[in-house]
Order: sequence, then structure tokens, then C-alpha cells
Amino acid sequence: MSTAGKLWGVGLGPGDPELVTVKAARVIAAADVIAFHSARHGRSISRGIAAPYMRPGQLEEHLVYPVTTETTDHPGGYQGAIDEFYEQAAERLAAHLSAGRSVALLAAGDPLFYSSYMHMHRRLADRFEAEIIPGITSVSAASAALGTPLVEGEQVLTVLPGTMPTEELTRRLRDTDAAAIMKLGRTYPGVRQALSDAGRLDDAYYVERASTDREQVRTAAEVNDADVPYFSITLVPGPRPTTPLPRVTAAAKAADSNSTTVPVEANSTGEVVVVGLGPGAADWTTPEVREALAAATDLVGYTTYIDRVPHRPGQRRHASDNRVESERAAMALDLAKHGAKVAVVSSGDPGVFAMAAAVLEESADPQWQDVPVRVLPGLTAANAVASRVGAPLGHDYAMISLSDRLKPWEIVAQRLSAVAAADMAIAIYNPASSQRTWQVGAMRDLLLEHRKPDTPVVLGRDVGGPTESVRVVSLIDLDPADVDMRTLLIIGASTTAVVDTAHGTRVYTSRRYHRA
Repeated sequence: MSTAGKLWGVGLGPGDPELVTVKAARVIAAADVIAFHSARHGRSISRGIAAPYMRPGQLEEHLVYPVTTETTDHPGGYQGAIDEFYEQAAERLAAHLSAGRSVALLAAGDPLFYSSYMHMHRRLADRFEAEIIPGITSVSAASAALGTPLVEGEQVLTVLPGTMPTEELTRRLRDTDAAAIMKLGRTYPGVRQALSDAGRLDDAYYVERASTDREQVRTAAEVNDADVPYFSITLVPGPRPTTPLPRVTAAAKAADSNSTTVPVEANSTGEVVVVGLGPGAADWTTPEVREALAAATDLVGYTTYIDRVPHRPGQRRHASDNRVESERAAMALDLAKHGAKVAVVSSGDPGVFAMAAAVLEESADPQWQDVPVRVLPGLTAANAVASRVGAPLGHDYAMISLSDRLKPWEIVAQRLSAVAAADMAIAIYNPASSQRTWQVGAMRDLLLEHRKPDTPVVLGRDVGGPTESVRVVSLIDLDPADVDMRTLLIIGASTTAVVDTAHGTRVYTSRRYHRA
């Protein structure tokens, strides 16, 4: 026990990163390992909340549920599949703890209030030191959003899961002074029926994503069943509200709080425009994109890219971590649904390993079917790097992301081998990061099975930026230590030539293919 690491159950609160407690923020920053859950889509709300407090180089354990609400062919059914997952997840964390690493297991809201943390605690707290950091619950956040007390005096508050049978839910609603109903989503039709049968529907309120930029408050009766996400709650307060119901979203609140902000019409639908700024230099942003940025009421994007856009009075800026693409896309679509003109900002071209795919994938959800989405192209990083040395992409070429965050390394390796065998130049995006350091070496070794050792490789770093550097090395001499996330690689083909001139090194891939 003396050499083992410590398990922290970290409550993050309901969604707003500013509602993370001081202690939770300190523990997140100090932990050796950050662990978090998500469904199979890979989007973790908990990690998104904690991102501002994390530090570069921390190990991450992404615990992906095998099932959430869907069916499974596991021999033990749904419960068997989820129990097996918890056992395997606990052992993954136990390996870190046994090695002496501290583990911060993130939990939205409070770790012991309808949270997955409790399943890890049961399996680990008897073997390792464990401490729980409580967090603000969604019930408290929803009450604050509603702006009314839930109970007063001797009144009793009952917290109910929406997954209960409708008849039982009805009985409990009849017998309590006030209620909070959790776990909505697809259960909402039954919840609405129970509220109606208990005679409580007219006194019930619906709060969606309390404390976040996507917060909404409505009467429970006016909610469309198809629009209810899991992260919502129904409140039946004991005291009747004495202040007007805050029906507006956070985007509209921001407009009201700033007299210079462009107004958003509550019942109108705006649009989402996904734009590419180009790879670095301001001159590489197209006039079309500049016009879209100037016309937008809201900017959404990764902090580093948002910071490249000049400030405009009244324009709202929603910056976030670079690993929450789906959440960012949903935020943009929700803002547009409520009347905002949203520009989603990408570097380079938005359709090349950037935000266009994330926005369009999210927009396929029926709740966004009326929101217009446009994509405006930008100069790609590959073309910018290529231009600095000539025309290494002058013939057929492929673009491959080396990141295995969204696809397994086996797929990356398979595609690298296929393209290398096809003798095309390759532009390599996302070659490395602070947490991915081995892939460049693995790529080099794999390519050497198909390419000659003297195949030219162009390393372009921060092209168009203040620390730009571009150089050419041989494939055999490619050193992974020279490559980071701001670097783009271009691997030559058999027809790629390097020419040293009085004005520097030039690289081109001939459009003529000489047959043997």
C-alpha cells in the first residue's frame, strides 16, 4: 500500500468548467493518470469539463462502454456486458495504481450520485487508497437554472430515475412535495405520462444541459419528446416559482449581457459556416472566409485557432480544447438552431482532418435537420509545406493522419503500406503529439519496406507562422525527435527528385512516370 498510487474520484460538477471545485482542479492537474468514460462514439463530457485543468504529458485512460442503450450479443446480456466492462476497466486502473501512479477518475456531477465512478470504487477501494472529491450535482445546477427553490420548510424532495415503470413513477410523484427526475432521453414519454397521471405536469419544468452554453429551461409540457437528451432533468419544485421562467439559451443570455452584441432572434434559425483559416499566415485566409467571419454572431473552435481571428465588438467566442470536436459541433448547431450565425473555425482546410466532417456528422441527427450548414475551403497545410520546397505533390499523392485517437493503429499501418506500395507521395498529418511519440518511427520503418532509404522527406513546421522551419532529409535519416504536432511530413515517391540550387533546395515529383 505504501508504494501504490492513490485513486481519486473527482466530481466535476454539472458541465461549466468554472463550477469545478478548487480541490478537484488541483487534483486533476497533479494526477499521473486521467481516466474518463464515454460511449462508443468517443465523446467524453467529463474530459471536456476537465480539459482546462489538465497538463501536457498526462497519461489518459479512455474507458469506452461496450453498450449504453443498444442491444448486445454478450452471453450475459446487457448486465453481463457492462459488468465485464467494469471489471476490465478496474484492472486497467489497478495496473497504474500498482505501479505507483495516482489516478484521477473523472465523474460529471458528483462521483457517488448516479455515476460510473461508484462501480470502480467498489472494485478498487479495498486494494488502494481512495478519496472522493464531491461535485455540484445536476439537481443543484438545474434548480439554479430554474431560479427557484426546490423545497422549503418541511417539504420533502424525492430524486427519481426516469427509467422507473410509469405506474411506480406516478405513485411516487403523487406522494412527494417536490421531485427531480433524472435519466431522461428516451424515457421522457413515460415521464411526461407519469407527471400527467399524478396531476403534476402543470407544475413541472424541464432543464437541459444546466450550466453549459447549451442550457435550456422550459415547462415540461411543451418539450418535444424527440428532442430530449440524456443530460436533462425534470424538476417539480415544492414552492411555486415567483420569478419569470428563464426560457432563453445561454447564447441568448450572452447577447442580453452585452449591449454591443449582435441580437439573435429567439424563433429564427441561423446557420453554421465551417471555415478554414489556412495553415498560418494571415494572407492565406481567403476573402470569402474573412467575410463569413465578419458576418458571424458566434465563433466556435479550438482555442489556438479562435485566437487567430481578430476580435470584433459584439461577436461571441466559444473556445475549447482540441479533442472535443463532436461537442463543439453540437454547440455550433444548437446556437444556429436558436438564430445565431455561427462560424466554426478550422486551421488549413476544414475538410482535411478538421471540423467539417465533425459538424456534418453531428448535423445528421434529426434535431438539426433545419439548420443550414456550409463549408468554405481553405489552403491546406500539405500544399503550404509543398510550396516552400517546390512541388513534391506534383503527381498523385495521398493524405494520411498518423493519429490513432479516432482509428486504430492497425488501420493507419494498413493504409501506409497500401499507399507506399502504390508508389505515391504521402502527406502525413498529425504525426506526433506530447502523448504520441512512437508512431513516426513505426511509420518510417514500415515505409522503408517499400521505399529506398534515400527517399526525400520534407519536414515543415509552423509553416506560415512565426517559427516556420522547412528542411529535407532522407527517409532513413528521419528522426522522430524532430517531429511534433505542428509538423507536417511529405514522403516522396520513386519519381520525387531533390535539386540543390543557389537559392536553396528544391523538391518535385515529376508528372511523367518512367516505366521500366
